[in-house]
Amino acid sequence: MIRVLLVDDQDIFRQGLAALLSIREDIEVVGQACNGQEAIAFAAERQPDVVLMDVRMPICDGLTATHEIHQRYPWIQIVVLTTFDDDEYIWQSLQSGAIGYLLKRTPTDQVVSTIRSAYLGYSQLSPTIASKVFNQLTSKQFSSEAIEQSQLSKRELEVLMLIGQGKNNQEIAEMLHLSDGTVRNYVTRILSQLNLRDRVQAVLWAQQHLTD
Repeated sequence: MIRVLLVDDQDIFRQGLAALLSIREDIEVVGQACNGQEAIAFAAERQPDVVLMDVRMPICDGLTATHEIHQRYPWIQIVVLTTFDDDEYIWQSLQSGAIGYLLKRTPTDQVVSTIRSAYLGYSQLSPTIASKVFNQLTSKQFSSEAIEQSQLSKRELEVLMLIGQGKNNQEIAEMLHLSDGTVRNYVTRILSQLNLRDRVQAVLWAQQHLTD
């Protein structure tokens, strides 16, 4: 059973989502919070597996709550669920520890799928959010400091750049004339070498270490 905490200041939306999630056999809504302060308290008390977190809320916003919960309880997976697709919100949420970012217009089945993926430790972004993230990484290159710190080979840096641009393993293999297995090995090595959890964290690392 996946224990889920819902955090949103819009009562009607939050309660409606709770009702939709509660009919899923593998999901239990263990709490509802209307601001980030309540979310932090609920996380401490009920230890949910996954938190669906809004961004803009009174008293304490979702970015602050995401950071606090992730710092205190890194095993709790946080997915942002909001109406806002501002670049700043997206990057700050992911950098604060969110494992996913969805818009509220996302179909319920996809929200459920994201909850299940987050529970297993996999990141997921709405298609429009993913395109925003990846588009920021085109026409740039890694700084010399990043290359030295990463200790990655030239080929691994090429693979990392393509990951940052949203390419999947098959697309990377075709672009670099490699086998799918070789690309998978490169991706595994990159994540291990940089101590990253998944491809979204790899995108974040790339964004932080690129220069025009």
